[in-house]
Amino acid sequence: MQETYSPREVEAAAQQKWQRTAAFKAVEDASRPKYYALSMFPYPSGKLHMGHVRNYTITDVLARFKRLQGFNVLQPMGWDAFGLPAENAAMKNGGAPAAWTYANIDYMKTQLDSLGFALDWERELATCKPDYYRWEQWLFTRLFEKGVIYKKNGVVNWDPVDQTVLANEQVVDGRGWRSGAVVEKREIPMYYFAITKYADELLTSLDTLDGWPEQVKTMQKNWIGKSHGSDVVFAYDQDSIGHGGELKVYTTRPDTLMGATYVAVAAEHPLATQAAANNPALQAFIAECKAGSVAEADVAKMEKKGMDTGLFVIHPLTGAKLPVWVANYVLWGYGEGAVMAVPAHDERDFEFANKYRLPLLQVYAKVAGDNDFDASNWQDWYAAKDDSVRTVNSGKYDGKSFSEAFDAIVGDLEAKAAGQKKTQYRLRDWGISRQRYWGCPIPIIHCPTCGDVPVPEKDLPVVLPENVIPDGAGSPLARMPEFYETSCPKCGGAAKRETDTMDTFVESSWYYARYASPKCDTAMLDKAAADYWLQVDQYVGGIEHAILHLLYARFFHKLMRDEGLVSSDEPFKSLLTQGMVICETFYRELPNGSKDWIAPQDVVLERDAKGKITGATHRVDGLPVVVGGVEKMSKSKNNGVDPQEFIEKYGADTARLFMMFAAPPEQSLEWSDAGVEGAFRFLKRLWKLAKEHADAGVVAAYAGGELNASQKELRFKLHSTIQKVADDYGRRQQFNTAIAAVMELLNTYDKTDRSDAAGRAVAQEVLESVTLLLSPIVPHITDAIWSVLQPGSELLQQAWPKVDEAALVKSEIEMMVQVAGKLRGSITVAADAAKDVIEATALAHENVQKFMEGKSAKKIIVVPGRLVNIVV
Repeated sequence: MQETYSPREVEAAAQQKWQRTAAFKAVEDASRPKYYALSMFPYPSGKLHMGHVRNYTITDVLARFKRLQGFNVLQPMGWDAFGLPAENAAMKNGGAPAAWTYANIDYMKTQLDSLGFALDWERELATCKPDYYRWEQWLFTRLFEKGVIYKKNGVVNWDPVDQTVLANEQVVDGRGWRSGAVVEKREIPMYYFAITKYADELLTSLDTLDGWPEQVKTMQKNWIGKSHGSDVVFAYDQDSIGHGGELKVYTTRPDTLMGATYVAVAAEHPLATQAAANNPALQAFIAECKAGSVAEADVAKMEKKGMDTGLFVIHPLTGAKLPVWVANYVLWGYGEGAVMAVPAHDERDFEFANKYRLPLLQVYAKVAGDNDFDASNWQDWYAAKDDSVRTVNSGKYDGKSFSEAFDAIVGDLEAKAAGQKKTQYRLRDWGISRQRYWGCPIPIIHCPTCGDVPVPEKDLPVVLPENVIPDGAGSPLARMPEFYETSCPKCGGAAKRETDTMDTFVESSWYYARYASPKCDTAMLDKAAADYWLQVDQYVGGIEHAILHLLYARFFHKLMRDEGLVSSDEPFKSLLTQGMVICETFYRELPNGSKDWIAPQDVVLERDAKGKITGATHRVDGLPVVVGGVEKMSKSKNNGVDPQEFIEKYGADTARLFMMFAAPPEQSLEWSDAGVEGAFRFLKRLWKLAKEHADAGVVAAYAGGELNASQKELRFKLHSTIQKVADDYGRRQQFNTAIAAVMELLNTYDKTDRSDAAGRAVAQEVLESVTLLLSPIVPHITDAIWSVLQPGSELLQQAWPKVDEAALVKSEIEMMVQVAGKLRGSITVAADAAKDVIEATALAHENVQKFMEGKSAKKIIVVPGRLVNIVV
């Protein structure tokens, strides 16, 4: 064993051995319980960042722990390889996206290997390869024929920089999630997945996901948004509109219909178009609305704006004429693109009505207390649906509760054919057409005679040409006759291939299943392999994917189930959402007002006695820099740490240990150079302890015999630590406390007499166990240490250490002693000592007698196994 710990040599040796022996290759084995551990796969952007390192280390710790427990473990890795960044990089560098992507995959794979992850690389997949997306196209054609995928014109989010459609979930604060460009509305033909057909199941089956964080389940429930309400039909006012027709709205509050004072329509609604025909101001306002986002979250936050159309509709119960407004908060793609406004009892309508001086009609009042309705200040009780309010100003419906008014009004609407009770979902069908090149081709052929025809299975895959260099002017596929010119599979006539590609979230919605049989070339999934490995037992990734990816993956799993490809209802049994890696930021103001971000390693900090930063200067020029606060590591803020540079300096095990020790996995982890140094020191200490023991000669681990008191205490600490660490890894998934427990164990080890034969046997037992306990987190150093402690055996072939229950039985215990509530000493008594013996021993303690000052004890309180408190 080397004198000092050398991460570079230790880690290279372990990784070469694992690679040579295919140590992490997974095969189906019905004789053992299986464990499928999976991290959300990376986009091959060029380099790993510390967020990747944390994510994959968490998964690797769990996979290695389960392997020690005897599970047959699968931990695969692949690449979410389609997408706009490759196109943008290609335009910047003048190369093809495929070449850029494959080069990045090669480099990032090397980085992953350098971190020692127990990955089965034989199952590697890249979503940009035809052998993968062939089966995506195959499923598309089946779903298209069944109507689960369909085509229609739709108003979409258009990113003018990336020149593509964005899903609502990809619009953040009105801007494209990648480009940051202000999103526009456009109406174009699109292919849609009918996810709404599965809305109810997606909602109800959330209750089966006991291993998911409640926060994620709540986010999905809110996104699906099941509601109960009614359609309401408002007939057109022919005097103002000039023709017959009707305006249909959906409302969850038909009970407030008597308080409706206007209706609002989306900018794209036919009534808005009609009213704007000879109204330039309204035309301009409609254009402004159409330029905005179609995402509900963005609309909810924007300033509410509207214009009166001069048109009216007829209230179905009162016959009153209600004005029609165009409002920017009404979305054409949601429902009928129209809402009924009850400003007295809806906060959004209240704000709008007050802004434009529209009438408010109160139709609910409090049952008890003052009826303090205020038309200028919103109060929460206005929207109440409980027994605290009753209807007023509602004619025949006065004096009713929410449910009574709901049923009575809906009943009258149904009797007049002016409405119907309805359950609706906030969730909308998933538009997946993208006007870009680097994506999976949509397998549809457009025939002037036969219409849209799916590509036959024998002609799949529709291969994306990989030698194309996009220029940013829309999809180059639409300008490539050699790609789109084809013949109709039905009639044989000249036809045109679809040039849109699929949203890349389609690829990431089923990759986890393909890992079960990535080499299968006869089916999307090998059924036997899928039935063995699926569900994923543990999925790890960021909470930012709670809706974007996780909802789509759940939907896709149900699609594959209904095609007979998988047997389970859900893809991921347990989900762990890790926090971000954050770090201090520093900058200087530039003359143009922008910020020049300075890397943390280039900054010298001044701190007070409590460690708080009091000043910062640049390492080169010594001049002050501004402390910008702690933020997520990113290139834009120049506060990232390059994993490769870090590994070369400290080793992968230091990175893994720091990541797991610095914070619980679900919390944000603040980068700390001092914490990194501490992790490195601990590994050097571990190495030194193992070397000292090995140099004296390894022995058999303790298996029985007489021990002194300190040796018994060490074994008690060892086996209670084994028990705790197993629980921390398994049930609690709190790796920081597991590491802390091992550190405490080694502190006890240092204080224990290990000079005699019994002591050396216990030391061997402790060091072997510590090596196993830490091996999921720091696999390289523990592999090297194990080879010294147990020459000729392999760490990867070992089992999790067993708890010796006898070691956890103490013959003596230590109890703290208080006098008048203040700690005055401790006593050691037999573990089964009677209460009177404990009291007598405590009273006889020299320090206790001193502080009792000759007084008698009024009362003695004994907390078994812990404490004696003497009241004087």
